Amino acid sequence: MTDLHPFIAGLPKAELHVHHVGSASPRIVAELAARHPDSKVPTDPEALADYFTFTDFAHFIEVYLSVVDLVRTPEDVRLLTFEVARDMARQNIRYAELTITPFSSTRRGIDEKAFMEAIEDARKAAEAELGVILRWCFDIPGEAGLESAAETARLAVDLRPEGLVSFGLGGPEIGVPRPQFKPYFDQARAAGLHSVPHAGETTGPQTIWDAINELGAERIGHGTSATQDPALLKYLAENRIALEVCPTSNIATRAVADLDRHPIKEMVAAGVLVTINSDDPPMFGSDLNNEYAVAARLLDLDERGLAELAKNAVEASFLDPAGKAKLAAEIDTYTAAWLAR
Repeated sequence: MTDLHPFIAGLPKAELHVHHVGSASPRIVAELAARHPDSKVPTDPEALADYFTFTDFAHFIEVYLSVVDLVRTPEDVRLLTFEVARDMARQNIRYAELTITPFSSTRRGIDEKAFMEAIEDARKAAEAELGVILRWCFDIPGEAGLESAAETARLAVDLRPEGLVSFGLGGPEIGVPRPQFKPYFDQARAAGLHSVPHAGETTGPQTIWDAINELGAERIGHGTSATQDPALLKYLAENRIALEVCPTSNIATRAVADLDRHPIKEMVAAGVLVTINSDDPPMFGSDLNNEYAVAARLLDLDERGLAELAKNAVEASFLDPAGKAKLAAEIDTYTAAWLAR
């Protein structure tokens, strides 16, 4: 079988489901932990591999929040954001919609305007210095309740930074029903933001229906349980509501038992617009290039198939039409040149 890793490494890509704090590399996490020695997070990058081994989704959330707690100053925010973009540039990610949870930072005492300035400064520097276009999704940390929803909506609407394009909902799904967040999504959508909640990762397909019907979801984060409902799959396919699929993440958090049982094949067979993403890459010992390699194996794809998968992400993105056309053409040009070798 052809080794697709070299092709994937050079393939221009977009990523739509990747978390800000969850993208901190072991080097950056260790540096932040050293800045804040009262944290229980290891300062040794090698020790982080054990720290990032999760027993279940609840344990993942616990570890994730301990890393969130390391981001305490605007300087921490700026460092993290730019270094995430640097890691993306190494993978030939040209465009990314980075999920940011501002409530987690502002409630820890970071001035809200300084927070916005820090991410925007990093965004502009990433585009100028690294060639990576970043856009933001502000998401509600579901485990923090309706207070966090109201605050996230306020920050998104009243202090809207230039790079903000969408509004999301993350955290645990069990015990956190989607319909209660409708007023806040209504507020964000009225302000022109796109709706991209997580749904159906650790719960059943009804959560996805709720995200669509109550929150106006235009894309679904994860959506692994969609294959349990043929009517839902048909609806997703017909309405081009993309699924942001994160294979390695689903195994690491025990949302799916193992890769061979991942439902991505059924999603694609049903005609659903599937995009490939890394979610929280260093925490799961992965990156977007590796996720494309996993998808190639699960879907039996060659170079052309991988190029089409990359173009799915461009189609489902909130990049402007000219930007979409440019990135899609770059994918086609790269693939044609590769196959002509």
